[in-house]
Amino acid sequence: MQCTVQWEGKDAQGNDGMAFTAHTESGHTLRMDGAPASAPGEPGGHNLAPRPMELLLAGTGGCTAYDVVYILKKARQDVRGCSVRLDAERAPTDPKVFTRIHMHFTVSGKDLHADKVQRAVELSHTKYCSASAMLEKTALMTFSVELVQG
Repeated sequence: MQCTVQWEGKDAQGNDGMAFTAHTESGHTLRMDGAPASAPGEPGGHNLAPRPMELLLAGTGGCTAYDVVYILKKARQDVRGCSVRLDAERAPTDPKVFTRIHMHFTVSGKDLHADKVQRAVELSHTKYCSASAMLEKTALMTFSVELVQG
């Protein structure tokens, strides 16, 4: 797997910015930007795109939600929706890694078995989600499940 990330350089007004464009091996492009500078002379972005760490968190949510839906479909569950809200805390000092991540899954469908939904979330967390496995090296990972029938 490859990805190229390129600094966009100066913005339209000629100011140094902190925006980057990523080009993925699968042919997709996404943009990242930093928060505005907190003091004059410090590097900062223009808040025009997600922060890199937000994308890391979003990617982890996508990875685990993918697993949960796949596992439930394989278990012949009539899953019709799956979302995961990730609440994270970061260390106060550099490198400011994630130290705690809680994932709240909301899974909806018809005649879903709660035990199968719970098991799908557990399997994603303990066996399949490579993003979670990496983040688990620095962060306490917890999860909760909400089941919506209908």
